Amino acid sequence: MGKLTRKQKEAQAKIEKDKLYSVDEASALIKEITNAKFDASVDLAIRLGVDPRKANQMVRGVVTLPHGTGKDVKVLALVTPDKESEAKEAGADFVGLDEYLDKIKGGWTDVDVIITMPSVMGKLGPLGRVLGPRGLMPNPKTGTVTMDIAKAVSEVKAGKIDFKVDKAGIVHAAIGKASFSADKIAGNAKELLDTLNKLKPAASKGVYMKSIYMSSTMSPSVQLDPKAV
Repeated sequence: MGKLTRKQKEAQAKIEKDKLYSVDEASALIKEITNAKFDASVDLAIRLGVDPRKANQMVRGVVTLPHGTGKDVKVLALVTPDKESEAKEAGADFVGLDEYLDKIKGGWTDVDVIITMPSVMGKLGPLGRVLGPRGLMPNPKTGTVTMDIAKAVSEVKAGKIDFKVDKAGIVHAAIGKASFSADKIAGNAKELLDTLNKLKPAASKGVYMKSIYMSSTMSPSVQLDPKAV
């Protein structure tokens, strides 16, 4: 491991060893220890007491962060001509169908979210190898396959994110930017954690939230107290 820089040492020194912080305390501390020259993302990593290999313990959901993500989310709406104006008015960055399917086949994936209609999903199936690994394949469970295109686009633009527990039992999610106030970071964090609590599988026994860490890009992580969530 490389040597820590002076700023990294100063950031580490501000974190009390073995202390478990509240959401509000961690949110304020993250702002103190973030020294990146750009507007760093603030992330949460939550280790859950579930076995994601079992279907009845899979945790996946969506949440609309009350203060948004701080990111300009680029949305592609793959819709039929009768839905194009609805998608454009709602704020979709790219709207169309066959021309964008051809672009994706050619390797273009310069978007953050793809929203489509049930009738179009058949055309997206062959593109699973391109879209799946990038987390771009629309899914009815996350609200990205719907007939209400305007609502779906508006929600994503307003700060709706989807999350899924990984193979190691951890949920990773970006909850804002370091430029946000501590109150806004805390508000977004609490909304995500509350949503996760509501999604606890009935088959999950014992401690559900085993550990929670908050960090920003290039900052040390701050450990939160799961019992206080």
